[in-house]
Amino acid sequence: MIASVAGKVTAIAPDAAVIEVGGIGVLTHCAPATLALLRVGEETRLATSLVVREESLTLYGFATDDERAVFELLQTASGVGPKLALAMLAVHSPNALRVAVASADLKALTQVPGIGQKGAQRIVLELKDRLGTPEETVNAALNGERRTAVWREQVHSGLVGLGYSGKDADEAIAAVEPIADADLTAGRQPQVAALLKAALRSLSTR
Repeated sequence: MIASVAGKVTAIAPDAAVIEVGGIGVLTHCAPATLALLRVGEETRLATSLVVREESLTLYGFATDDERAVFELLQTASGVGPKLALAMLAVHSPNALRVAVASADLKALTQVPGIGQKGAQRIVLELKDRLGTPEETVNAALNGERRTAVWREQVHSGLVGLGYSGKDADEAIAAVEPIADADLTAGRQPQVAALLKAALRSLSTR
């Protein structure tokens, strides 16, 4: 198993990055929060998980060992493959997933594209005692402020990492802000992946 990769970031896409390791460019699929931390030309180290299939070898990268551990545990649930596990980490942090599973919060789990009511129930049933104990929850108002700051920072960093200027990134964030506000008003965590794609669309139409 490839437990980690370390090297220079040579390219960043909306769902993956290329990291040069020993002269070889390694394509590493990542969640938006991880991609937002990367910069082309800078050195990085990612915890990784190699998914082996008969027709492919796919490497997934994570900012922390905890994210990788949760990614691998999620796949032990029936019907959860690597793509869905990564989508879950794109919508929720590892601790938010622990809270959702421990409290049987089906609404939170079904926010993830590809997870329906029955799938959420199955995940809770199979993983309730396996993801670990959630960290202590904090004040709901503070959580809302934190989520707002997090999505802005991650989308901004993602756009700059893709080569857009800070001004362009700010304008794109303003364009997608109503989408994030609607999520927060409904009690949902803004989906960074969806917001980043919407921001890219707004820039492409200029």
